[in-house]
Amino acid sequence: MDLAPVPPGKDSPLKSPVIEVEAVDIVSADVQGTVNAENPAKIKEQSSQSEYETDDGVSGDEWESESLYEDALQFIRDEQLRDGMVPDACTLDEALAFRKRLHDIGKAAFVEETIGRNTVTAKKLCTAFGVIPPPFFEGAPDEAYHPLLAIAISREFSRRQKLPQYNTVEDAVKLMKESKNIIVLTGAGISTSLGIPDFRSKDTGLYAKLEHLGLSDPQEVFDIHVFREDPTIFYSIAKDILPTEKKYSPTHGFIRLLQDKGKLLTNYTQNIDNIEANAGIFPEKIVQCHGSFATATCVKCQYKVSGDEIFEDIKKGVVPECVSCKKLIAEEALKPQGMKRKRSSNSVQKDRKDDDGDSDEDDYEIPTPGPDITFFGEDLPDEFGHRLIHHDRERADLVIVIGTSLKVAPVAEVPGVLPRDVPQIYISRTPVSHTGFDIDLLGDCDVVVSELCRRAGWDLKHDMIPSGESVEVESVEGYDSRHVFNVVGA
Repeated sequence: MDLAPVPPGKDSPLKSPVIEVEAVDIVSADVQGTVNAENPAKIKEQSSQSEYETDDGVSGDEWESESLYEDALQFIRDEQLRDGMVPDACTLDEALAFRKRLHDIGKAAFVEETIGRNTVTAKKLCTAFGVIPPPFFEGAPDEAYHPLLAIAISREFSRRQKLPQYNTVEDAVKLMKESKNIIVLTGAGISTSLGIPDFRSKDTGLYAKLEHLGLSDPQEVFDIHVFREDPTIFYSIAKDILPTEKKYSPTHGFIRLLQDKGKLLTNYTQNIDNIEANAGIFPEKIVQCHGSFATATCVKCQYKVSGDEIFEDIKKGVVPECVSCKKLIAEEALKPQGMKRKRSSNSVQKDRKDDDGDSDEDDYEIPTPGPDITFFGEDLPDEFGHRLIHHDRERADLVIVIGTSLKVAPVAEVPGVLPRDVPQIYISRTPVSHTGFDIDLLGDCDVVVSELCRRAGWDLKHDMIPSGESVEVESVEGYDSRHVFNVVGA
């Protein structure tokens, strides 16, 4: 969900736990219950409610109904509409026209103009906003599709719209050269050239390699509850997401170059590898949205250590042990027998009836330092929302999103929080459809940024950029602002 500007007096909407979602699935709580087919105005009422509403006054049955509708949602990409892959769906041209009309006249008027006047069915109109009605709706009267349509309309209306004046690679270069306060939002894609896997790439992404762990969902590796229960799962893969050397990619170098030119406002990074430090990006210019391996904190006693102190254990796939807790255990071992007690790693004293009197402390599970990263289920650091809303939001004059599919909330909501007139450039291997970037530059991040720098006349020096590299740029058919970068020679 791309959030509208924060109303005066409202807290930041970004102060919420990290959750893994399809970003297009983030639906606001503004669709309640079912829709009266005899009264299209009911859709107007639902689709015009504030997305900042809470569940106050909403019955449990209504929320259950809403959840069922959201769980049933299936999504269609514009490419599928363009290619006619979904029967009885809108064409891409029709969909684009409906979307524009919605943004031009507002939700209530749009519903009256379409559903209210029976100019199009709710079932078909859902597809204009990327929602495919689930199969179990087949054969139902059209009014049964109204709740799905209300959700689809709300999603679309909250989505940031592309600025029509920015389309070409030359536009992107000009924006880079003229902007003075650039926000750079980065993800795992900027580190893959260093041998660190991203998370979602088919076959090569980290999640694709985790089936052997036997988890119901690979994302459980980064779930805080799973970590507390069994840290061995996390540490079995942690070595794969840490750099082995103090290197950085050309894309990290690009961010450093923006800093050196006095253009970098803030680098919001979702990465936990701390490679930005290797590139020389100043700490005051970085917000590590999900924390990093730079430090680690004991899950029990909160003793903090440098990440370097547990680095060797991590690289071996070994669960590190808290040195502070080990010291306390050693001191306790010197106490008289009657003063000892066995404790579990979660600080709960063992029941006396389970204690066989053995004084051996080998069964004591020494707590482990957990890296100071934000696991799924934990809140992002206060710095994230506070800096974005109170410092950067009114200063930014360009946003560059690099190497992320924006599928983790609340970071995924950042593009929609910023003023809609601030241009936004997206750089990654594949496009996203849940927010309207102004220019999509597709390809390997390192290749794209190095070519942008060449065209800007900037000297981006990095030993991973081949001397004399030649890059071909082709526009994607059907899109004025989508371009693919490919290396054709060096």
